[in-house]
Amino acid sequence: MWLIAGLGNPGPKYEWTRHNCGFMVIDELARRSGREVRISQCQALTTKVRIGDQEAVLIKPQTFMNLSGVSVAALKARYEIAGDSRILVISDDFALPFGNIRIRPQGSAGGHNGLKSIIAKLGTQQFPRIRMGIAPDHPLSQPQEFVLAEFPQRDRAALAEMVSLAADAVETVLTDGIADAMSKYN
Repeated sequence: MWLIAGLGNPGPKYEWTRHNCGFMVIDELARRSGREVRISQCQALTTKVRIGDQEAVLIKPQTFMNLSGVSVAALKARYEIAGDSRILVISDDFALPFGNIRIRPQGSAGGHNGLKSIIAKLGTQQFPRIRMGIAPDHPLSQPQEFVLAEFPQRDRAALAEMVSLAADAVETVLTDGIADAMSKYN
């Protein structure tokens, strides 16, 4: 079984913000499986799906971004996920150009507070992740305001493409492995 965690902030206020890319991918994966992410457990909204021949739990932590690790660690224990390599985390990335995705088998938090929380709660950086580019096209003095701002309407079509691409990448990780996914999407 896999645990697939999309990072974001709960509530309608944050629904279309740049920080909620992970939630958007989880919703897309659920939609493709004919499911909704609405079961409340371990301070997260969840649902079980099958991707290829793999069973997975899709999760949207409801602890707000900076405490994402609380839900991820609790659900890892609840579902007895064997090894951190079966936890796939999807997050936004301020340093990656908008519309691009990057898959990594492990790594640091790179300044992302949601990833920092997961690393702290799991006690390891050894879990795969898919990062979704949200970088602005000009320098910013307030990155926090930028990531918590909504995607403008003019970017929504490109956002939908990136969400679909990231969902495709998740499916490839689960069906063909991370190496194949990296060579296809990076």
